[in-house]
Amino acid sequence: MVGKEFSTVDVKIPSDPLEQVIGQQEAVKIAKMAASQKRHLLLVAPPGTGKSMLAQAIAFHLPKPTEEISVLHNPEAPERPFVEVRTLALVKKEEKMLEEARGKLVSASEVPAFVAERLGFRCRRCGKLSKAGERGCPGCGADKRGDQVLGNILTEYLPGEKTRLSHVHTTRLMEDGKEEVVVYERAGENVRVLDQKTLEKLDAIQRKKPRKVIVPFQRKNLVVATGASETELLGDVRHDPYGGHQQVGTPPYMRVVPGSIHEAHEGVLFIDELSALQYVQRFLFTAMQEKKYPIVGHNPQSAGASVRVDDVPCDFVLIAASNINDLPHILPPLRSRIVGNGYEVLLDTWMPDTPENRAQLTQFIAQEIRKDGKIPHADASAVEEILALAKKRAKDWDGQDNALTLKLRELSGIIRLAGDLAHLQGGRLINADDVRAAIKRGRNIEEQLQEKYGSVWKAGASEFAREKKTEQKEVG
Repeated sequence: MVGKEFSTVDVKIPSDPLEQVIGQQEAVKIAKMAASQKRHLLLVAPPGTGKSMLAQAIAFHLPKPTEEISVLHNPEAPERPFVEVRTLALVKKEEKMLEEARGKLVSASEVPAFVAERLGFRCRRCGKLSKAGERGCPGCGADKRGDQVLGNILTEYLPGEKTRLSHVHTTRLMEDGKEEVVVYERAGENVRVLDQKTLEKLDAIQRKKPRKVIVPFQRKNLVVATGASETELLGDVRHDPYGGHQQVGTPPYMRVVPGSIHEAHEGVLFIDELSALQYVQRFLFTAMQEKKYPIVGHNPQSAGASVRVDDVPCDFVLIAASNINDLPHILPPLRSRIVGNGYEVLLDTWMPDTPENRAQLTQFIAQEIRKDGKIPHADASAVEEILALAKKRAKDWDGQDNALTLKLRELSGIIRLAGDLAHLQGGRLINADDVRAAIKRGRNIEEQLQEKYGSVWKAGASEFAREKKTEQKEVG
């Protein structure tokens, strides 16, 4: 029994999502092992017992992804794009190379005089240096851009202005007596110097095949694929009305769409109602075993039907959920893959009515109120009323005396409805009267029909008789 001055404001919510799962101690223990060892899980229980929360908690405990998946253009066979997996270390190395390939920034005074003149920094008449953006020389007033010699340079044109020089190509003598190409490039009010080694690095980077990142570094650790279609789960190649024509079409590699199994790489793939996938289950267990799965075009009428990307990584942790009655509809090979590298867990639907478990259920009430964010907290009388309801439902649904139900979704609905009622009435806290009103108003439709007609069957018979009478009136 909580104190009279108590409210759910006083309840501390654990930061670890696994500690927010109520009444499933054994499942939480196994979930910690699954997160640590990257094992698959099949969670079996009725709806509303915490299966989704366990999947989210496992994803929370996995490390952040360290690999990025890209699809690259294949110039020899465009319909067979390459796949490339890059690590953070490799990307940082490439970024460093690109930074080095950008050349060295120097001031206009550090480059040869003829380069400074051609880039607009130095006056050809008096030799004074000034900003490239200044058209006239501040020393003698001459037009710095008026009569420049083009020579071996690259230029760009601006509307309403004379030729503005942005690059100067030249050569310089090295220590061994050989000449090397050097490019001086205007960069704001400085000059970027690109020597031959830098130019070679830049050319190597630019010659890299065009790519499309399909699974980036910045992604969620949890991918929900409940009720996914075959293309949503396995990926696809979008249709191009121009057939990927080189001039007007979209290249095949740009039309590749990853599936949920690829997006869940290094993370958690959560599938509730696993049996609803039906025949798609056979593709799922192949992906689990191989840890890679090709992306192909699934529509035979599409321009993407001939496109195929092989060996796309999909190393995920599968957290699947099922009701007890649906277990026969899960393919045996898929269950075998789960058991071979994971666990099957039967969740509890009730827990003993002890002070410790009442404290857990009180924590659940506080969690739901804070998650909702739109309803007031609950006082001691409201908490006691909800605990009494949990005890009653454990008796009604599971036949357990001195127990508390763990089918918490229904309790969550009562908490929110009670909170809405309290908010409507301007209450500072949810009280016992709000909870009792919510229980009455929150009955399912079968219970409402039972009260109004005596039974669901009688309600159906009454509706049939009313429709029959209406038809006879219309005929008459």
